[in-house]
Amino acid sequence: MSLSEGVHIDWMGHVEQANHDGHKLDMLLSRPQRYRGDTLNTGMFPTITTRVTSPAKEVISVKFVHWNLEENGPHFHLHHHNPKLSISGKKGENIEFGSGSLKLSVNAAPNELGFRYTGLDDEKITSHSFRSIGYVRDQTTEKSQFRDGLFMESEGYMLVALDLGVGEKIYGLGERFGPFIKNGQSIVISNEDGGTSSELAYKNIPFYISSKGYGIFVNDSGKVNFEVQSERTTRVNISTLGESLQYFVIYGPTPKEILNKYTALTGRPAVPPSWSYNLWLTTSFTTSYDEKTVTSFLDGFRKRDIPLGVFHFDCFWMKAFQWCDFKFDEDVFPDAAGYLRRLKEQGLKICVWINPYIGQASPLFEEGRKAGYFIKRKNGQVFQWDNWQAGMALVDFTNPKACEWYGGYLRKLVDMGVDSFKTDFGERVPFKNIIYHDTSDPVKMHNYYSFLYNRCVNNVLTDALGESKGCLFARSATVGSQKFPVHWSGDPESNAQSTFEAMAECLRGGLSFGLGGFGFWAHDIGGFEGTPTAALYKRWAQFGLLSSHSRLHGSASYRVPWIYGEDCSKVLRDFVKLKISLTPYLLQHALEAHRTGTPLMRATFLEFPEDLNAYNVDTQFFLGPDLLVAPVFTEEGTVSFYVPLSGTKEGSNMKWVSWFDQKKVYEGGKWYTEQHDFDTLPLLVRPDAVVPINRQLKAAQDLNEEGLELLVNGTILSTVSIELVDPDQTYTVKKTLQVEPADGKVKVSGHLQPKITYLQ
Repeated sequence: MSLSEGVHIDWMGHVEQANHDGHKLDMLLSRPQRYRGDTLNTGMFPTITTRVTSPAKEVISVKFVHWNLEENGPHFHLHHHNPKLSISGKKGENIEFGSGSLKLSVNAAPNELGFRYTGLDDEKITSHSFRSIGYVRDQTTEKSQFRDGLFMESEGYMLVALDLGVGEKIYGLGERFGPFIKNGQSIVISNEDGGTSSELAYKNIPFYISSKGYGIFVNDSGKVNFEVQSERTTRVNISTLGESLQYFVIYGPTPKEILNKYTALTGRPAVPPSWSYNLWLTTSFTTSYDEKTVTSFLDGFRKRDIPLGVFHFDCFWMKAFQWCDFKFDEDVFPDAAGYLRRLKEQGLKICVWINPYIGQASPLFEEGRKAGYFIKRKNGQVFQWDNWQAGMALVDFTNPKACEWYGGYLRKLVDMGVDSFKTDFGERVPFKNIIYHDTSDPVKMHNYYSFLYNRCVNNVLTDALGESKGCLFARSATVGSQKFPVHWSGDPESNAQSTFEAMAECLRGGLSFGLGGFGFWAHDIGGFEGTPTAALYKRWAQFGLLSSHSRLHGSASYRVPWIYGEDCSKVLRDFVKLKISLTPYLLQHALEAHRTGTPLMRATFLEFPEDLNAYNVDTQFFLGPDLLVAPVFTEEGTVSFYVPLSGTKEGSNMKWVSWFDQKKVYEGGKWYTEQHDFDTLPLLVRPDAVVPINRQLKAAQDLNEEGLELLVNGTILSTVSIELVDPDQTYTVKKTLQVEPADGKVKVSGHLQPKITYLQ
């Protein structure tokens, strides 16, 4: 490892002390000990106190501490259980710590420190080998003053390195728009407003999944650095600023099992309301609009028979420079309450844009300043800046009274008829020379602020409307934010234009994000910046309407389809109706996301972990477990996609089948290249699948038993349970159908006998 001048790493190499009871293993690590003088830490050699615990079965936590300083937080909310453990061994020997099938073996022989993690059949999954646990002293910062002599301070970091195996691949770490496989990348966990075309990310999650069947979660709400096979080609280096570092090894061995255990620890995704699966339309960002404009859009959708479920008012529903004052601009919407009421009478749900900042021109600014509801500088003055809204302040969500104040204005909007808030921003949060109401560490609050902001808004909706009756449309996130869906990708752009490349980078971001335990995700159909071509609009509409959630949104141009051509209206209409017909299927697997952490939109390897080819695929995805979606990323309609090995018995004639043309069947384990017009794309149904749909639904929130249809692909090999979720209470299963094999066909037990359609 090459170090800059003034930077020094003290590597641990010896277990000096080791003690364990039935619940934990405590160790004192030091540099290698050659003689008694080494125990004096001459030359500033430290020790690292280490505690090994297990919060849940097959999850092992290791916390390394240099100096045991009081930690102000904020801290992630983690759920701990008391699994049965096995701990044996002592100093000078191997110490074994076991939690279910996951075992940690510590080499405690003199000067031979090493950690080795194993899973089923004692197969190694990762380890700490030579020089992989250390404390870093950085004397190149302002903190270090040579005139202080013996008492010169250093900036301290904890550093650990986890070994990678041959061919091992790393995924996740939040909504990242670059290469889907993270090997070779240096990633900083720091929420930033960077669009979708850089290494920056709105939603940073210090958790990754390995193709070897385990995950690593770093329990630090601040900045975490991951060097994934970059600084060292056989390791993942992890470093944090400060005196401690805690990570959790989460054993699967399947990716779904890893996500299940991770979300059991950090929080399950909440279930959004059924109406949220309808199409959303917005005013776009900097476009000019008023009540007449909005009405003309809605009339255009009705005229073209395009079902629309949610209308969103973006930033300029409020007066310029006054974001946020939470009041409709009376010059544009003179009777806002009446207008919202008329929209609701048309069956629409309403969403409005907000952010956590209060501009100086807002009437709320003085109110919040006098009450102490804003983040302050160390000198006691309110922190203000001009980078977005002139003179804006940031609401301090660590102050319960500030949350109540901010939420009170949102509650008035809910009472007017608002069902959803687009919680924009939450990343532009200062971390130098500021103080929070609860004395939280500003550096760690930079990421964690997004959690507090979105939790405050989510609580307003839940308290006012009930559980799973409203939802967010959030941009920023951290660990635990999966409890406040829905999230969207931010601002898709490529060279400030809407392009196929921007569309592809969005998909990569969504797939990575889902591997962090987030169940529901959307993106701006047509792209945010620039104006899409008609071809791009139609392809993005297909992709968007086969995503978890679907929204038409842009920056300086509208996204109503007819301005791009009436053929765009047809494509949009067809795919909106297709998605609505999938409502029974979507609601069932949304509940799966809540129970297990498996996202509704999921990476191919999440469904097929035994197919090694699946780990390289990032231009397609699964919607639920049974529908393979391959968006078209070319102007001419050419698309290549991989059909996974389905896992059916050798010699079986069961094949994948096209949703649009059941004469087209596909064998697993092969790549295909096809040409598609704008009315289709590769949408394949998995072998042995039973997919519940309802072609009679007019909206996702409609009752879904009458008209229920089961699509059966091939001969099912065992009983399949279909849960019919109550669209009015999306946590509730109204009825469960047992679909059983019967002489090459299927039969359904119970009184409800849906139509059965055999796809092959």
